[in-house]
Amino acid sequence: MFPIRDHNPSGRWPVVTYLLIAVNVAVFLAYYLTLDDAALGYFFYGWGFVPQFVSEGLNLHGIVTHMFLHGGWMHIIGNMLFLFIFGDNMEDEMGHLGFALFYLAAGLAAVGLQYAAAPYSDVPMVGASGAIAGVMGGYLLLFPKARVDVLFIIVIFFRIFPIPAWIVLGVWFGLQLFNGAMTPLDGGGVAYWAHAGGFIAGVVLTVPLWLRRGGPGFWTRTDGAPPHPGATYPLAPSRIPQVPKRPR
Repeated sequence: MFPIRDHNPSGRWPVVTYLLIAVNVAVFLAYYLTLDDAALGYFFYGWGFVPQFVSEGLNLHGIVTHMFLHGGWMHIIGNMLFLFIFGDNMEDEMGHLGFALFYLAAGLAAVGLQYAAAPYSDVPMVGASGAIAGVMGGYLLLFPKARVDVLFIIVIFFRIFPIPAWIVLGVWFGLQLFNGAMTPLDGGGVAYWAHAGGFIAGVVLTVPLWLRRGGPGFWTRTDGAPPHPGATYPLAPSRIPQVPKRPR
C-alpha cells in the first residue's frame, strides 16, 4: 500500500520542497556510494541522532544533521515520495520561509519525543521521517478530504484507489502509535515515536494557519477538500489480463 500522488495541485512553485528533496538525495549519494558497511556505521554514529550521546552532552549536531541522512534506498525513496506528495501544498499555504521553519520545527519535535521515550538508547536515528510526518500532520488538518491515490499490491494484483487523506494519514499515524507501543524502546529499526512526535507537532503547528483560514468554518466551506479544483489524471486500461466468468 503506497501513496503515489494526491489530487491537490499547488498554486506556486514549491522551491523549499524541491530543495529539501535535492539536498537529501545529494547527501545520501555522497556517503552511501562511497562508504562500506563498517564505515557507514561509524558515519551514522557521528552524524545521526544518538540519544545516549545527547544525554552525555556529545554530538549535539546530530539533532539536526540526522534529518538529512538515510539508511538505504527504500528509506530515502519512501521519505522523498511522501515529501513530494504532501510538501508542495503545505508550502503553498505557509509560504517558502514559513514552510522551511515548520519542517525544521517538526523534525526537532520528532527528536524530542524519541529522546523522551529512550534517552539512553545507543542506537543512531537517521532520516527525514519525523519532519515529513509533521508535513503529513499539517496536511491532514487542512485537507482531510483531499483525494490521495494509493497503489495496492497484493501478490500479482495492482490497483490504484483514490482514498480521502484522513484515512491514508490517519491509518499511518495509528500504525506508528501501535508499532511504537509494541517495539522495545531501546531497540533498533524504525523510530516510531519520532514519527508520532513529528505528526503531532505538524498538527499543532498548523492550527494557527487553520484558524486564520476560518477553523471549522474553513472545513464547512470546503467540506475538508482543497479550496480549488482537484487535479485529474488520465486513466489507462489495465495491462493485467482478466479471466472472464464461465457461462452457466
